Amino acid sequence: MLDMNRLPRFVSVAVSRALEAESAVAEAVAQIDRREACFVLAFAPNHLPLGQVAAALDAYMGGVPVFGCTTAGQITPEGYETGALMLVSFPRRYFRCASMLITPLNPLSMQTIADDATRLRNNFQRTAGWRRLGLLMADGVSKQEDLLASTLESCLGDIPIFGGSAGDALTFEQTYVLHRGEFHPNAALLLLIETALDFRGLGFDHFLPTEKLMVVTDAVPEERLVLELNGAPAAQEYARAVGCQPQDLSPEIFAENPMLVRQNMNFHVRAIHATQGTDGLAFLGAIDDGLILTLGQGTEIIQTLETGLDQRDDKGLLPDFILGFDCVLRKLEFEQKGMCDEVSEVFRRRRVLGFNTYGEQHCGVHVNQTFVGVAFFDPVPEGLN
Repeated sequence: MLDMNRLPRFVSVAVSRALEAESAVAEAVAQIDRREACFVLAFAPNHLPLGQVAAALDAYMGGVPVFGCTTAGQITPEGYETGALMLVSFPRRYFRCASMLITPLNPLSMQTIADDATRLRNNFQRTAGWRRLGLLMADGVSKQEDLLASTLESCLGDIPIFGGSAGDALTFEQTYVLHRGEFHPNAALLLLIETALDFRGLGFDHFLPTEKLMVVTDAVPEERLVLELNGAPAAQEYARAVGCQPQDLSPEIFAENPMLVRQNMNFHVRAIHATQGTDGLAFLGAIDDGLILTLGQGTEIIQTLETGLDQRDDKGLLPDFILGFDCVLRKLEFEQKGMCDEVSEVFRRRRVLGFNTYGEQHCGVHVNQTFVGVAFFDPVPEGLN
């Protein structure tokens, strides 16, 4: 049973931890009012068969559009989870939306995507006094999120875009987005949302640059694969920089010691997710020859999290809820340090809802090991109809 004190007022949240797809969907749908829903976001766990989930949602939702993706974990009203089906219902009183499925994502056609997104924006009728934002969910193993985010940012103009890459059970094999009753591989989902609520975008990590610099001297950009750093085998050079043996490199080491890229005077995490072959390093973001990487060093986690989530509107009021896209590598680090319960308590108090991603989209940039979100506040007076 969900704690009503932890639930937002302007959206409805439903959670099921059932182990069978139809039972999970039925239990979750029973917790929301379909009559009031404009659309629903669904964040799916890995243990449920996706075809059965999609069919059950289509059957039980009575025509209400459902969008979403597979995840590497969910952020429910209880905090971090891994086996929960979560639905977030956005009521017509405060929200409108238009959707676009982008497929295939790889290979990516920038011009086609730009034309289709521009057409979607132009055909989406405006409501006086309401504001717009975009939500983007993309196949997390497509290796196309960098180009996708920058393309959409350039063609959608003043509409801010936030989002995350779909995940799985940390196999990095195949992820899916949900659109029109079907989970699609090698695809992305763009939602244009118009809302009467005030909102603020946010994005932060807990790393600072060190003085250890590495230059990519041999890479396979289309595969996000680095073979050499500073002219040496990449895995060996990275291991030397972090003070371990190459054979000891692991997701936990990568999560605690990320590489940073400087862009527009800011540092963004460019995360490593695995070794490849004997000497290669596989990244979750764009990589190219000549790129300068800076080794990152962690700062105080809980204080950074509290500060990043401490959003206020013009009246100084806290958000009704925060829709969050949180990199799974952050969760891995928190698990290693025994901090997941503490982080979950922060999420509970801040009313964070969302999922663990394979990367985040923020301000036209694809980043890693970052929390990206949208804080939704009380409606602006002229936005109510």
